[in-house]
Amino acid sequence: MEQILHRYKVVLKDKNIALSMFFGFFFLISSLVINYYACIYATAEASNSVTDIILSNIPIINVDRIYADGFLILVLFITTVLMMQPKRMPFVLKSIALFVSIRAVFIVLTHIAPFPDPSGHEINYIYNKVNFSADLFFSGHTGLPFLLALIFWDIPWLKWTFLTLSVIFAVSVLLGHHHYSIDVLGAYFITYSIYKIAERFFERYDKI
Repeated sequence: MEQILHRYKVVLKDKNIALSMFFGFFFLISSLVINYYACIYATAEASNSVTDIILSNIPIINVDRIYADGFLILVLFITTVLMMQPKRMPFVLKSIALFVSIRAVFIVLTHIAPFPDPSGHEINYIYNKVNFSADLFFSGHTGLPFLLALIFWDIPWLKWTFLTLSVIFAVSVLLGHHHYSIDVLGAYFITYSIYKIAERFFERYDKI
């Protein structure tokens, strides 16, 4: 506990880090708002569904617990990690915000309808209020943990934890027919590009 408190004292004394953390939070909140309206637009303007070489050949499985609760656990886990390592917070927040913002652009550009046989299960009240049917490309469930794995690549246990979660989510969204296969595959390539952009433009205070 004393070590964690010391980390916060160091961060708060450095105005650059503290200011960067503030902008990180602001950027993240703004990106979530943009994403929300992008999802509303995409769902309202969704076109027809398309065939998929994987989804068309596998039975649908109810993976809603992994899809919803698993993602919530991921959010709580990364929040805990950042609370313990505040120096990494500015870069992580900005990188996630960039991820969400770029995904929002793709959502608006590619608003096709979901695969014809989505599970249709009521996951939970809160999740159903923020989840949409046509925000498909690219898969946030797959991309976000992969982005975190890239960010925490220097910490082996975190890297492998996030990589494992990314694979689990990738498989689950396909088994549940929540995403097309291109949404999942494309997420890895786009997310890696987002990470490299973040490295180029955002400060890495954890490297200091």
